[in-house]
This record gives sequence, C-alpha cells and structure tokens, in this order.
Amino acid sequence: MLLREKQRIPLKIKRMGINGEGIGFYKKTLVFVKGALKGEEVYCQVTQVQKNFVEAKILSVNKSSKFRVQPACPIYEACGGCQIMHLRYDKQLEFKTDLLRQALKKFQPRGYEAYDIRPTIGMDKPVHYRAKLQFQTRSFGGSVKAGLYAEGSHRLIDIKDCLVQDKLTQDIINSTVRLLDKHKVPIYNERKVAGVRTVMVRRAVATDQVQMIFVTSKAVRLTGVITDLTTAYPEIKTVAINLNTSKSSEIYGEQTEIVWGQETIQEEVLDYGFALSPRAFYQLNPQQTNVLYGEAVKALDVTADDDLIDSYCGVGTIGFAFADKVRSIRGMDIIPEAIADARQNAAAMGFDNTYYEAGKAEDIIPKWYASGYRATALVVDPPRTGLDDRLLDTVLRYAPEKMVYVSCNVSTLARDLVKLSEVYEVKYIQSVDMFPHTARTEAVVKLQKKEC
Repeated sequence: MLLREKQRIPLKIKRMGINGEGIGFYKKTLVFVKGALKGEEVYCQVTQVQKNFVEAKILSVNKSSKFRVQPACPIYEACGGCQIMHLRYDKQLEFKTDLLRQALKKFQPRGYEAYDIRPTIGMDKPVHYRAKLQFQTRSFGGSVKAGLYAEGSHRLIDIKDCLVQDKLTQDIINSTVRLLDKHKVPIYNERKVAGVRTVMVRRAVATDQVQMIFVTSKAVRLTGVITDLTTAYPEIKTVAINLNTSKSSEIYGEQTEIVWGQETIQEEVLDYGFALSPRAFYQLNPQQTNVLYGEAVKALDVTADDDLIDSYCGVGTIGFAFADKVRSIRGMDIIPEAIADARQNAAAMGFDNTYYEAGKAEDIIPKWYASGYRATALVVDPPRTGLDDRLLDTVLRYAPEKMVYVSCNVSTLARDLVKLSEVYEVKYIQSVDMFPHTARTEAVVKLQKKEC
C-alpha cells in the first residue's frame, strides 16, 4: 500500500459505490471518497488505510459534475441520514438502478448478465416523505435535544427541520423536546442517568392519526408531557411507553404498554385500510408504498386458484393486496403484536381466507407442509439482512411455482439470488425509490420456478 493517512492526492472519480461515495483509483489503489460524484476530479486527503482500499475526504472539487446540486438541507453534511442529496434527483434514480447491477456483478447469480433491470420509479416531490421518526434524546447543558447520531459516531445531531421528514411528526417531536424540558423528565445518557432515550412518532397519512412511543430506561412520569401534547395535537391517538434497560444499540425493549388513547391507528394502501399498533412494522414512505405494493401485485400475477404464503407479513399489508384474488393466504411474523393486527385487519376487511401465526417462517412453513398445506405462490419482504439461511433452504425445498422477493437491500438480495436462481428464473427486477436522497433503494423481483 503506497498511501498513508493524511496524504493528499488528486483523484478522478470513476463511479459511485453502494453507500453513495465516489470511487477512484490512485496508482491501482481503490479510494472511497464521501461526497464525490462520478466524473469529478477532486483533491482529497486520506483518512483511513485498510488492507485493500483507503478512505479519503474531499479538500476541493477541481472539476465538478454537471449533476452536482446544492443540498437544500442545512445540516445535510453533519447529519449523515441522507447520502446523495448533492446529486440531481433524476441521476439519483439512475444511480439506484446501477446499485442493483453492481450488487449482481459482485455476487453473480446464475444468468445475471441477462436480467431485465427496469428503471427506478421515483417521486414527483421527493421531500417530507418519511411518515415515521425515531429520534434519540439527550440532555446538553441542561437542555433536551432530539435527533440522529452523526454517521459512524455517538454524537447527536439536533434536528428541528428535516427535509425528508413528515412535517407534522417533526412539529410533534419539536414540541415533545420542549415539554420534556418543561416537566423536568429525566433523560438518558450512556454513563449514569436513566430516563427517556428515544421517541418514536408515526403518522398514518390517510387518516392523519398519530401514535407515539417513549422508550425509557426506567419508569418516568410523563403525565404532564402527554396531557400537553394531546391537547396541542388532536391528531395524536396513541401514546405508549417501551422499557429498554439494555446497554446495547437496540432501540426497543420487549415491554410496550399503551398509557394513553387507543390501541391502533388506521392507515390505507392501494384500495384497503388496516390498523397499526405502535410496534408493528410499516413502510416509512406511504406514497411510494402504493407504488411498491402495486408492483408486487403485478409481478406475482396470482389467480383465484392460488394459495399464497406471505412471509415476514407484518400487519398483513402486502398480503391484503392479494386477498381478494387468491384462494387463501397464510402469513407469519416474529412480532406477536403484528400478527394480532393482521388477524384483526383481515376480520375488519371481511376476509375469511386468511390465516396468521406468530413465529419464524423457517419453522412454520415446514409445519404447514407436514399438515398437508401446499402453496403455489410466495411473497417475501425480509429485513435488510435478507432471507434467513434456514428460510432460504425452506423456500428451495418446497419451491412454490411463483415468487416475489421485495428487497430493501440490494446486496443481500443479490446474495440470496445466487441460491434462488438455481430453482427460479428471474423474470425482471423493478426498483422503487422509497428513500430519496439516500443510497438505499427497494426492489421487486419476479421469480418463476424453472421447468424440470
């Protein structure tokens, strides 16, 4: 390795990497430069030297990309929540399509060179799209702040006006911070003080209903805060407290108790409504969720004779898009509250062809098959870690005729396609921009079982 820390070098950026960073080569050494764009010529300083690559920071941009724009967010560089706001939006969409190609080239699932990778579907107005926030709370100089940790650090960035966050949820968290100060509520820190550590605010866009969770490391008195909040914001329908005494980075503990208001809020997607309990998962971008689920329906192309498994079903949202089109739906999720919501949602919509069970898909699916159940269609929407190895083996063992994989991580998707492509043909991949200005994208993959 010829390069050393603090060394200053000129660099031409050849492409962009999976985290939105610029990538170039200096005397055959791979260099990653945060904030640099494809085609730019930059002068940078090495910050870290690794075995096979180095990281560097920009000192100056000597030749700027014509697609570079001034980020509209004043804390863009400090926050790190968004990575590519300095890239013009139409080029962000092209970058996200390229992310899929990069991941496929790295893992090389069977026949990947010929995959039909469709252009990323973006938003007309890619701002204020996040309907849920989870801000950390800390006390500085006797004053409460709320926001996100700066990238790669434990330094809290105080966020009062996030460009991608729903405006109502931002207003509520700003008021919450003032009220935590007003009512002298203990605020958590890592060393010795126990108290409120995280606040979650989620808005159901279709109904304007809001739910909140206060995550705290000890019992705290929130009566005054809740009274003031619910008086100021009639949209708030649910307030819960989650107890998390762990020192880990996990946001939630196991115990969640609703202390004010109703059990759930009502949201809608496509042509149906459903209930959400505070801990249940739902997509962060409701507008694009309509697009994403619409693409999943199109890709799976079910008939009235199909029996569908909705793996990682959550509160049932993807599965409900198929419920009036198939013979039966079975779903599972590891969060019992989500399964309870799924059952209630199905009953409320009048579906009598659904069945939901709490547990791991890799345990439940073999049990169903042992009892004689057979699925002809499968939809999976796993977390960023992708499919569990045991679930992947289970899918390959039973191999329903058609499958849709909804992915939020192109790397784990490409990894999983290595095995899936042994049994399934990849018909196409359609990416959907669920997270504008970030280096993340969502993808819907249409898979068809190969003929023997």
